Amino acid sequence: MSGKPVTSKPVYGYLMDEDENFIIDEEAAPVVKQIYSLCLAGNGPTKIARMLTEQEIPTPGTLEYRRTGRTRRYHPGYKCKWAANTVVHILENREYTGCLVNFKTTTQSYKCSKIIYNSEDKQAIFENHHEQIIDRDTWERVQELRKQRKRPNRYDEVGLFSGILFCADCGSVMYQQRYQTEKRRQDCYICGSYKKRTADCTAHFIRTDLLTEGVTENLRKVTSYAAKHEARFMKLLTEQTEDGSKRRNAAKKKELEAAEKRIAELSAIFKRLYEDSVTGRISDERFTELSADYEAEQKELKERAAVLQGELSRTLEATANAEKFMKVVRKYTSFEELTPTLLREFVEKIVIHESEALDGKRRGKLRRQEIEIYYSFVGKVELPD
Repeated sequence: MSGKPVTSKPVYGYLMDEDENFIIDEEAAPVVKQIYSLCLAGNGPTKIARMLTEQEIPTPGTLEYRRTGRTRRYHPGYKCKWAANTVVHILENREYTGCLVNFKTTTQSYKCSKIIYNSEDKQAIFENHHEQIIDRDTWERVQELRKQRKRPNRYDEVGLFSGILFCADCGSVMYQQRYQTEKRRQDCYICGSYKKRTADCTAHFIRTDLLTEGVTENLRKVTSYAAKHEARFMKLLTEQTEDGSKRRNAAKKKELEAAEKRIAELSAIFKRLYEDSVTGRISDERFTELSADYEAEQKELKERAAVLQGELSRTLEATANAEKFMKVVRKYTSFEELTPTLLREFVEKIVIHESEALDGKRRGKLRRQEIEIYYSFVGKVELPD
């Protein structure tokens, strides 16, 4: 609990000096960064492990053996054979953000050596303990992507939109489909429930090229506006969230201050009433009547203060999230094409609606299809005309 590491061996990517400080391992740290970059690009742990193996990068166990001679995690026949669970461990370890995490594991008892992983509330976490390899925003984005499990298709590819595309009606993940004949080749996405027949839903069919074109156009429009009018864009984002207006927030702060002041006054009144009751200045009946009224008023004020505090906290969070989004915008001032890494840094999810015929016919050639894009940190963005 003093903030010193309880382990003598830091996580892969760090070394420990004589003073028990974690320092960057110049050989392993670039591999950690590469693993996170590959995950942001839409690759899963199994594919990342295969790519590292193909590059003949020594595994953590091999690296430890070469330096110390320890054979605990060293396999002579698999010096560069990475395992998916090793990649998962690296992707989920928050110590790469610069914080020290003690008491990550425990044992059932001294009689049983089986390792039990502690929940976060039982761990001791110390921020800014050592130099970070992965920044906090990247780490959090990777954790979100890890929740959206995605597998390579039959062509051993991960679709550009795999894991972030959802059906608007049933909420199912959209699956990539590829049709290829002698005359044409078509790449598209369809509703997962429709594909597997697990729910009564329609295909929500959308061509990959048209989806890519639409998302790219919207992303360029949003990033261009944000880069040219940063202050206006920040204000727009906060005002598009619930109760984001400065004027309304000022009124709420004033109301909250008044409520808190009145709550304190009522507490003082309770104290004086009790003293008057004990000394006999007022009767017990009068004390009961007055205290009931004041208690009811104080209860109502506390409930209102809690609501106001919550609304103001959400506004502050919206401002912080807007700044996080702007950091991504500044990182990509311009881009040529929509890459997996770019897409997953900017976009949290995309919701696809069923197409509608403009001429009212079921199979009409002129159709309209709504696409909702939810950007990272800020959700849907509606730009002024």
